[in-house]
Amino acid sequence: MSPAPTEPVRAESPAPADHVPSATPSSGTGASATAASGPAPANRVRGTHRLRTTVPAHPSRVPGVRAMVAEYLTRLRLPARRVDDAVLAAGELFTNALRHGSPGRGDTITVAIECDPRELRVSVADRSSALPTARTAGGAEESGRGLTIIAALSDDWGVAPADPGTTGKKVWFSMVLQTVP
Repeated sequence: MSPAPTEPVRAESPAPADHVPSATPSSGTGASATAASGPAPANRVRGTHRLRTTVPAHPSRVPGVRAMVAEYLTRLRLPARRVDDAVLAAGELFTNALRHGSPGRGDTITVAIECDPRELRVSVADRSSALPTARTAGGAEESGRGLTIIAALSDDWGVAPADPGTTGKKVWFSMVLQTVP
């Protein structure tokens, strides 16, 4: 895996071709997120946290997106199992956006993470308005399992309209972190 980058990627400008995505986390509480030392105890997310980054639509970006999601969620002190599941599901969403949603040269994909004490939500936006469809992949096929994996790892997933002023769609998944009594 590539080393962690030192410069944040801003949503309004794509990163240079050799840059791995990262972004500075924001917190609805004004507190900065810090990395946990040792294994993270049960969910310790306080307040609402958001991260949004836009990266070039290129297969070389998949490892960097996974690393960014892992680093951010680890800083929020989510349980390791939830971090692992979210990283895998986010990588699948990004890969699907590459294959089916942003085929043009110069296209970008936006990854957004929203997390509060009760729920984690990750969305990936691409420029295609074509809706994703789950399918059953044959045993020897190398692709076709992304949505099945996302459904298995998350508590919910779906499609939302693109942000105002943009084309395409957002595919998202959510994970419950803490149930409301």
